[in-house]
Amino acid sequence: MNLIRHSALALAATTALLAGCATAPAPKEPVTLRVVAFNDLHGHLQTAALNLPHPNPASTAANPAPPLRVNVGGTAELAGLVKELRKGAPHSVVVSSGDAIGGTPLISAIFFHEATIDVMNRIGVDVAALGNHEFDAGAAELQRVLAGGCRPAQPGDTAMSCALGRHEGAKFPHLAANVLKADGTPLVAPSVIKTYGGIKVGFIGAVTRGTPTIVVPSGVAGLRFTDEADAINAEAARLQAQGVQAIVATIHEGGFNDAAQMEWNANSCPGRRGEIFEIEKRLSAAVDVVLSAHTHQGYACVMDGASKGRPVMQALSFARGVSVLDLVLDPATGDVDRSKSVWRNLPVFNARTEAAHRELIIGQEPAPFAAALRAAQPDADVAQRVAAYAEKAKPLADRVVGRIGGAFDTAANRGSSSAGRLIADAQHAATRAPDRGGARFALMNPGGVRAPLPCRGTPPCEVTYGDVFTMQPFGNSLVVMTLTGAEIKQMLEDQQRAGRTNPSFLLPSKSLSYRWLAKAPYGQRVQDLRIDGQPVDPAAAIRFTVNSFMADGGDGLSLLRQGRERLGGELDIDALVSFLKTTPSPSADERVVIVND
Repeated sequence: MNLIRHSALALAATTALLAGCATAPAPKEPVTLRVVAFNDLHGHLQTAALNLPHPNPASTAANPAPPLRVNVGGTAELAGLVKELRKGAPHSVVVSSGDAIGGTPLISAIFFHEATIDVMNRIGVDVAALGNHEFDAGAAELQRVLAGGCRPAQPGDTAMSCALGRHEGAKFPHLAANVLKADGTPLVAPSVIKTYGGIKVGFIGAVTRGTPTIVVPSGVAGLRFTDEADAINAEAARLQAQGVQAIVATIHEGGFNDAAQMEWNANSCPGRRGEIFEIEKRLSAAVDVVLSAHTHQGYACVMDGASKGRPVMQALSFARGVSVLDLVLDPATGDVDRSKSVWRNLPVFNARTEAAHRELIIGQEPAPFAAALRAAQPDADVAQRVAAYAEKAKPLADRVVGRIGGAFDTAANRGSSSAGRLIADAQHAATRAPDRGGARFALMNPGGVRAPLPCRGTPPCEVTYGDVFTMQPFGNSLVVMTLTGAEIKQMLEDQQRAGRTNPSFLLPSKSLSYRWLAKAPYGQRVQDLRIDGQPVDPAAAIRFTVNSFMADGGDGLSLLRQGRERLGGELDIDALVSFLKTTPSPSADERVVIVND
C-alpha cells in the first residue's frame, strides 16, 4: 500500500514538473523599434531647389575644398524613403516634430494648410508635436485643421478650403505637454502610449515656451506655454506610473553645433549650444530620446553626464532629411537599451541628386539604412496628390503681377538683405500718403522674409503671385502707428537685448538710416539716427509702418504694443504686388552702417 502510494506521489510530481516545463515562458527576445522622424516641414510639399551641405572627400588640410551641395527634398520622396525604412523593420513609428504648417509655400497656404495635413496622412505619420507655427492662425483654426471639415468662406479670401473634397483632418495625434488653456487643461494630449511587441513606448510632445514671443499674439490668446523640461518630466513620471519605461520626447525647440549640416552624424557635436541642450540637461533620465526641431539644423548628438548615451537629433527642415533610430527595447525592463540602439540622420534623395553624391552617402551608412536609401523611390500616391494640389493652385500662382530689375536675395549683408529692403520699401510706399497713414519709414522683421525673389532670364524679369506669396506667406496686414523719436531709438537698441550675443536687425526702408556701434553698451549702440537724411528729434511724434505681427509685439517687439494712433492698411502681399509694378532693382545702399571698432 505504501509502495503504491509512493509511486503515485512520484508520478504526480513528475507530471507536475513536466507540466511546469511545458508552460514556462521562453525568454523573450529584444524588440527593435525603428523611429523615423522629420521636422519643420513648413508645407514644402513639392521637390524644390533644396540641398544638403556634405563634406567634400577631396578636401584636405593642405587643400581645403568647398562642401558638396547634395540635392534633396520633396514629400513624395520623403514618403518613398519612409516606406523603405518601414519595410526593413517589423515595428516602426513616424514622428513629426512640429512646424509642419505655417510659414509655407503657396501650395500649402492657399489651401489653409489642409494640403499638408492630407500629405502627412499619406506619408503615414503616427505622432506629431505642435510647433510655434501651428499657432499662426490661432488655436481655433489649428483645431479645425487637425479635426477636419471645411472652413466657411470669408470676404476677401484668396485661399480655398476643401479644394479636393472634404478635408479629413489629421489621422494622427498632435502632442504638447506644455500648452495649457485658460482653465489649466491641456490644449492637446501631452503624450500617447503605443505598444510594440508587447512593450509599451511613450511619446511626449512639447513646443518652445518662447512661442508667444514669435507668433502673432492673437494666435496664442488664452493659452499658457510652460517650461518644457518641467512639463516633460511630469508627464514622464505619469507614464512610468503606468508601467511605461521607454520614452521618446519630441520637442519643437533646437540648437546648434559647430558641425551642424556639415557633419550631421557627428555624435560628439562640437560646440553644441542652444535651448534644446539646456532643456536636455534638466530632463529626467527616464526620457531615452530627444527629437528636436525649430533651428533647421542637422545633428545627432549623444549626451553624457546623468543621461549618458541619450541621443538629441534634428534633421534640417523642408523634408530634406530624416532622423532614423533603431531603438532596442529590453523585454525584461521595458526600457530602451541605449548601448545597443543605433541612430543616423539620412538625406531624402530626389531626381536631382547626382549619382556620385548618392553613392558617396550610401557608402557611409550602415547596411540596413544604405539599402533603404538605395531602394527608395518617390511614392506615387503622394506625388499624384501633390500634383493635384499644384494644378488647383496654378492659375493664381502663375499670374504675373510685376517685374524686377534683378534677383532679390535673403542673404544677410551687414544687417540687411536685398529682399528685406524690397519689402520694407514696398510697405513704406503703400503707407506714405497722408490718407494712408503718413508713414515716414517702414520696418520689416527678418523672420517674415521666407524666400528670395528670383529673376529668371534677362532683366527685367516677370514675377508671379506664387513668387511673391512664397516670399511673404503669412497674410499680415500693414499697421501705421506713432512713437516718439526716443521710443524708436529704444526699439532699435532692443535689437540686441540683454542676454543676446548678437543683434537681430530689423529691415528698414530706404528713408531710415543709422549707425550701429557693435561694441558700445546697450543704449548707446544706435547713433546718427536719421529719417530722409534729417536727424531724428527724440521728442517728435513720428509715424511709421510695421506688419500686424510686429504691431502686436511679435518677435519680442513689446514696445510696439505702445504704438499710438494706429491705422490699419492693406495686406503685406498686396503692398508688394503694387510696388513691383515700378520694376524695382536690388541696391546695395547701406541703411544700417555697422561699426565693429
